[in-house]
Amino acid sequence: MINYFMKEIKEILKAYSQAKSEGKKTALATVVKVEGSSYRQPGARMLVTEEGQLTGAISGGCLEGDALRKALLSINQKQNKLITYNTNNEDDIELGLQLGCNGIVHILFEYIEDEEPNNPIQLLQQLELERKEAVIVTVFSIKRNAQQIGTALFFRKDSPVLSYKNDVLHLISDVNEILHTKTSIVKKLSEENNSEALIEYIKPPISLVIAGAGNDVQPLVKMTSILGWKITIGDGRATHAIEKRFPKADIVQAVKPEQFLENIVIDEQTYFVLMTHNYKYDLAILKTLLKTNCCYIGILGPKTKLNRMLDDLQNEGIKVSDEQLERIYSPVGLDIGAETSEEIALSIVSEIKAFSAGKKGTFLRYKLGKIHDEIHYGE
Repeated sequence: MINYFMKEIKEILKAYSQAKSEGKKTALATVVKVEGSSYRQPGARMLVTEEGQLTGAISGGCLEGDALRKALLSINQKQNKLITYNTNNEDDIELGLQLGCNGIVHILFEYIEDEEPNNPIQLLQQLELERKEAVIVTVFSIKRNAQQIGTALFFRKDSPVLSYKNDVLHLISDVNEILHTKTSIVKKLSEENNSEALIEYIKPPISLVIAGAGNDVQPLVKMTSILGWKITIGDGRATHAIEKRFPKADIVQAVKPEQFLENIVIDEQTYFVLMTHNYKYDLAILKTLLKTNCCYIGILGPKTKLNRMLDDLQNEGIKVSDEQLERIYSPVGLDIGAETSEEIALSIVSEIKAFSAGKKGTFLRYKLGKIHDEIHYGE
């Protein structure tokens, strides 16, 4: 399981900052373990203020009402608490919830002590400091009345280890393994008190770099901004590449193709889409991108356009290898019958999302087993 909750975490950090400035106490709710089916998976979070404001989500909305009461209890008692919701039991009178998800969800509620060094929120804040993969460790126990350690450790390769609780440093070898496998696990720590650790792998958000600033780019920017992606736009036309046309983009610049990649950091979460409707501009960008290690190059237009590009590159003495060709997605997008610019944007977003998750983008009705990839439970 790969964590894609960076947008949610950013919203939580923003809400926490606002609450702290207003002197309001908060609690952090985290899904730490799921048995069976659940709308949200381990790593989903929600911030609750003492006035009942909710940011983020731990379910599809069915648990939030009761979770609010548990979070307020955690704030009032200044204690961490673990609550288990058994959604298999539709007649559960105590909860009064008929969820129908057929699973057991364990949610940890952590009181946030603002002045505590490296408290859970401060550990989450480290994610915004660098655009690098990281691991967060949250320790919990399903044993009744057991001590709940909570969000306890933040780790990023080649950076100092930040620990909220010193007794979790023995998990560093597991954390290093998680960085290597790029998948989250729940690990059993102690049989005596049923303690476990959610060791959570977190990628940086997707960085979408768009060559083009036409009107058809606008719905693409709107959709990806909702997903919390970082958006960079470059175009040779100064009349089009202006911030006013793309208020949701992070960077908008009028730039020549030979300077397009300047100041752009390319990592495994960086995706390019070429859609300037200027053949020579797109070709120049493609020629430059083929020299990089970017994993995805989407090109708007028919297959004949790509074939023409490959022929022109070959005429320049540039032979596109099979490995390079594998990274080119043209025509860009999933086949959903898209016609309008909004539908085409949806097609492009869907393909990039599927690619980043290692999926094929097929109908869920044909999927065997659960919708979500199961998290590994280690010993």
